[in-house]
Amino acid sequence: MKNQMLIFIAGLVVSASMSSMVFAELLPESGPLGTTVTVSGGAFGDFQSTQMNRVEFNGVPALVQQWESDFIMVKVPLKAKTGKVTVTNGDSTIDVGSFSVQGVKITQVEPQEAEAGSMLVVHGKNFGNTAGSRDPNTMFGVNQVLINGIRAQVQKWRPNKIEVAIPANATTGNVEVRLASSDPLPDGSCCAEVNYIVSNSVPLTVVPAISIQPTQGLVGSKVILSGQAFGDSKPADGSVLIGGQQAGIAEWSNRTVVVHVPLNAKSGPVTLTNRGATRKVGFFTLQQSEASAVTPSEGPIGSLVTIRGNHFGVLSEGGSTAYAFDFEMGSNGVEIGGVPAIIHRWTENQIDVWVPYSGKSGDVVVKRGASIPNSDGTCCQKQEVVKLVAGSFTVVQPKVTSYSPTSAGLDEIVTIKGSGFGSFIKIAESSKMSMHHHGHNWENYTLGADVSRSEVLLNGSGTQVISWTDQEIQVRVPRRQVFGITNPEGIDFSFVQGELVVKRGSWDLLENGQCCTPKKWFSALAGPFTILERGLPNEATFKLERSPD
Repeated sequence: MKNQMLIFIAGLVVSASMSSMVFAELLPESGPLGTTVTVSGGAFGDFQSTQMNRVEFNGVPALVQQWESDFIMVKVPLKAKTGKVTVTNGDSTIDVGSFSVQGVKITQVEPQEAEAGSMLVVHGKNFGNTAGSRDPNTMFGVNQVLINGIRAQVQKWRPNKIEVAIPANATTGNVEVRLASSDPLPDGSCCAEVNYIVSNSVPLTVVPAISIQPTQGLVGSKVILSGQAFGDSKPADGSVLIGGQQAGIAEWSNRTVVVHVPLNAKSGPVTLTNRGATRKVGFFTLQQSEASAVTPSEGPIGSLVTIRGNHFGVLSEGGSTAYAFDFEMGSNGVEIGGVPAIIHRWTENQIDVWVPYSGKSGDVVVKRGASIPNSDGTCCQKQEVVKLVAGSFTVVQPKVTSYSPTSAGLDEIVTIKGSGFGSFIKIAESSKMSMHHHGHNWENYTLGADVSRSEVLLNGSGTQVISWTDQEIQVRVPRRQVFGITNPEGIDFSFVQGELVVKRGSWDLLENGQCCTPKKWFSALAGPFTILERGLPNEATFKLERSPD
């Protein structure tokens, strides 16, 4: 009997020992408090209740998120310590392995000085695989990065690196990583109030944001730094470097610093030095102007020439809005045969210019002024005009080879043939630069008597142009040649004789580079012309009604 009892007790011990050694796997086997851990591979039985079914980390109950007969998901509780993990289902307790609790640590923030709105990289250990739910009101909480108490928006979260956007309202202070955890209530149900495991603190300096515009351009281009607390005037050490080269300082105020890209600039960082502090505020890409076509390749004075290409920049950046050399920052403009052309329009990819009255055949050259400033940003160690030969243009003079008829009545068509007539330009309002300024200022303005650039005169009066090509012009005989011819005896319907003349007009820039001299004309004489007594109005047209005495 005694032997049978011993055998029975031994069987119970073996049975209990086997139940505690059921195979199971913890994943992960280490991590910070709040880590989600899965237990798989064992015979855990069915879930009965939060009191009967428990998972403990070194004796501390964990919050069970999911329970299957062979799979359990729990969160490491806040009071857990390194030790064994057990699974309990009723009276059965299984030892499923051990878990090592690791602390959350920040080793470095990069950069250590940054603007609000920029990206911050937090390096460290044991951050966990994810920031958790995106809903901050979730029962399990959301992992966080705080910058001086302000929550940052998480962009990427990895176990050893977190990327966040620095909030717009963030200020200088400490960076902390907080991992959310939620323990069960005493009865094992969900959930106790969310708490956080907090990492060590690492300082971050948040500096006022500075924007730069544009971020690309040519030598001589204007670059504007916008921010705050620059100071009302440039301090002794105030400077801006573009690609490592000193930029010329045109303006310095508390909210704005304006500089010009120097002649020796390279693509690279834009660095601001102000009252002993130096910081990188952006990156500038240096561009080179490129020309692809000049059209037309020939024409008379007053022709509109189009230069197409890339990276022409802004006309007024390097100097005057027309052509004049600005001894502060250089000169932008276009020359045709060495003579300054009149700028009609200047965009990034296209420049339109009028051929000046004194224009000569030769290269079409796009010019951009730039300088190398002194070490303090003032002008200038060196000034230079960068030239781009875009193509060539031949200035031709209008010539009349024939015209027909040589006499005609009112409203009849006259055809003029020849060469070098160019394109017909009825109005050149937009070419008069002062009109741009008046219009933008909401001021009234009127067109002058010399607005037209191309016309045909018949006996001194302008004609109506029906068609105009480089080799043929058609005009209508004007009525006003006869309307004003009267004598005391009545209407004189005798014929009118005079000359037929083709005219092209243009301007030159003034000596100071501003626009423009009075319009000057080139005339091509076709020959004599007679207006016949055809199409004349009757006498009643000219009779005046008189009031009774």
